[in-house]
Amino acid sequence: MGRVCFVFLDGVGLGPNDGTNPLAVAPMPHVRDLLGGGLVTGREVRQANLLFRPLDACLGVEGLPQSGTGQTALFTGVNAAAVAGMHIAAYPTADLRAIIEKDSLLKRAKEMGKEATFANAYSDRYWELVAERKLRHSATTLINMAAALRFRTLADLKRGEALYWDIVHLALRERVGPEWPLLAPEEAGRRLGNLAAAHDLVLYESFLPDLVGHRRIPLALTYLLDLIDRFLGSLLQSLDGDVSLVLCSDHGNIEDPGTKGHTYNPVPLLVVGTAAHHFGAANAITDVTPAILNALADGSGSP
Repeated sequence: MGRVCFVFLDGVGLGPNDGTNPLAVAPMPHVRDLLGGGLVTGREVRQANLLFRPLDACLGVEGLPQSGTGQTALFTGVNAAAVAGMHIAAYPTADLRAIIEKDSLLKRAKEMGKEATFANAYSDRYWELVAERKLRHSATTLINMAAALRFRTLADLKRGEALYWDIVHLALRERVGPEWPLLAPEEAGRRLGNLAAAHDLVLYESFLPDLVGHRRIPLALTYLLDLIDRFLGSLLQSLDGDVSLVLCSDHGNIEDPGTKGHTYNPVPLLVVGTAAHHFGAANAITDVTPAILNALADGSGSP
């Protein structure tokens, strides 16, 4: 049986292989050992059970790629920017919500009879802010709602059965309370691996890179990239042999520290595992959801 662990890292693009790009100069030993180099443009890897290549996030629409349309496209396979006629930031509009309701990746996996789950934990305060109209749902939240799947809670997080969006609880301690100890990125990777072992499809989202790129969280890029590398290294070691890691983003950001905004750069697609061959023809972020569904439908995980 082929299974997928889908890691979505918001705001990670592929920039040039030079000193201006933190992703080009950061040690990131796990990523470099895997790919033979850094996360940069001009690098493509195609091997048995391993694929790394750039994906277009602009989708033929003028303007900088944004989260609302980018994430809708990534998690449905529909060119949301083309439907909207523009790139839409942050929260999905009514038109985008309609796309998500119909074509949610998690919903379609569930309709295939697959066990799907969203790994992120939500606090009670989140739902209170939504009820108070002080916060709106992101695309990933709507993807899970469309599938009518349970949302994981802070109680799940305490049991090690969920992850927080910041991976290591930095923001959680600030927003919820200091009683939450910091979590080693290696432990976060193991926890996600455990969830993947119990499901056909697991989705995990971290928008920490995008917030750091926008300077909304004062976190050093060197620390962030080390954290991500350690998390991914542990996750890969924890995954069962029939679970493939799929990693992607919605638009660029942190690869260009000279700007606080998004970039036109392509985003990375990394697939490690037996599902890699399903992604060989992927050229844009709209190709990720169809490839994941094909991988889930391929019970053997082999070509």
